[in-house]
Amino acid sequence: MTEAWFSFSASDFSYAFLSVLLEGVPFILFGTILSGLIDQFLPARTMSRLIPRNAFFGICLAGGLGIIFPMCECGIVPVIRRLIAKGLPVANAVAYMLAAPIVNPIVALSTWAAFRGQGAEEFTILRLGLGYFVAVLVGFAVLNLPLKAVLRKKVLETVALGAPQNPAPPDKFTARLAAAMDAGVRDFLDVMVYFVLGVGVASLFGTAVNQSILLPLALDDRLAVPSMMGLAALLSLCSSSDAFIAATFVSFPAVAKLAFLVFGPMMDLKLLFIYSAVFTRRFVAGLAAGLFILVGLLCLRLGAVFP
Repeated sequence: MTEAWFSFSASDFSYAFLSVLLEGVPFILFGTILSGLIDQFLPARTMSRLIPRNAFFGICLAGGLGIIFPMCECGIVPVIRRLIAKGLPVANAVAYMLAAPIVNPIVALSTWAAFRGQGAEEFTILRLGLGYFVAVLVGFAVLNLPLKAVLRKKVLETVALGAPQNPAPPDKFTARLAAAMDAGVRDFLDVMVYFVLGVGVASLFGTAVNQSILLPLALDDRLAVPSMMGLAALLSLCSSSDAFIAATFVSFPAVAKLAFLVFGPMMDLKLLFIYSAVFTRRFVAGLAAGLFILVGLLCLRLGAVFP
């Protein structure tokens, strides 16, 4: 007699939901505090002056900023929303948003530690290199899109067009700090709505769906790669710890685990909701489909090099 593919347990769901929620909230809190500080202390158009005017070099640089400014995927969205408002080009912001949760020292160290004995050095280099490459490619794809097709209306209205659109911030440091915290709280509440919805859906899948149904997919790379990417999207793990989960899928080929570790931090269930706080639904849907196809094809091509 076969096991049921769906079995709901309130206690298991609650444990999984709270685990993911408590894991992600500190990163969102950090990101929203940083976004508030950016709002009050970073002059408008500063980012546009710091980033090279050449679009190619600007996007390439933005894709590598995670090495200096590492961010978790949970906390990066409110930060890039503020950076866009301060003059960071949207294409650069998208490249940084996608790359930073992968291309950073914390993730490199956790990936190396998780895959010790399984080609840790090569796997770590491939993960960071592929994550950077995909993020930069997507940045170039976004470059020529009109802003109204990418950003939500309320975000588009905040974009600074040469001068601050809000009243000048208070002169006193304490007043500006209070205003920064106020902006951070608004961002926190805004993002948390989407985060909680995403965590709920991911937790339901992780606890109620029989995971054994995935095992037959491990025998064929063409099925293993997309199935592991789908699993990464559903589990919605943090990029700083997902390598330890991926390493346990010993029956899956290395390229499938690589796809899991590149696609997951860029697009999962919670991120679908979180991205919707900044980007239009059509753009988020297109981004999800594009990343799934791009990462999948690249990992399948790497199968011959990294068996």
